[in-house]
Amino acid sequence: MLRAMSVWEQVFWHGGKFLGIEWHVWKVVGWVGNAVFTSRFLVQWYATEKHGRVTVPALFWWLSLGGALLLLAYAACYQHDSVFVAAYAFSWLPYLRNLFIHRRTEKARPTCGACGVMGQSGARFCAQCGASLAPGT
Repeated sequence: MLRAMSVWEQVFWHGGKFLGIEWHVWKVVGWVGNAVFTSRFLVQWYATEKHGRVTVPALFWWLSLGGALLLLAYAACYQHDSVFVAAYAFSWLPYLRNLFIHRRTEKARPTCGACGVMGQSGARFCAQCGASLAPGT
């Protein structure tokens, strides 16, 4: 006797595929890479709204790097598509460079000896307590 398919089976899980996609490890890597790479948009949007000006936090570059490397792995190891591989083969270089620049900039920021708050680059006095800032090392 034939069993009626549930709505779940009709819409989501049909013919052994979820949402029409045959899932395996490389599909998960590809989708996670896509999600990570796309999520950087939300991080940058949030940071810009929070600061009231365009700003790009370090997390944006980490998500860019992680997403690009996951998508490169998917393209090279599963898709074997030269166009897809070429798109991500070197895209990670500026992300890594920006992370190095961010790290160097953070290390150079002055720290308040009185309250421990990190000042902005070029600041001479602490915005929190008004004490003189020691230059970063």
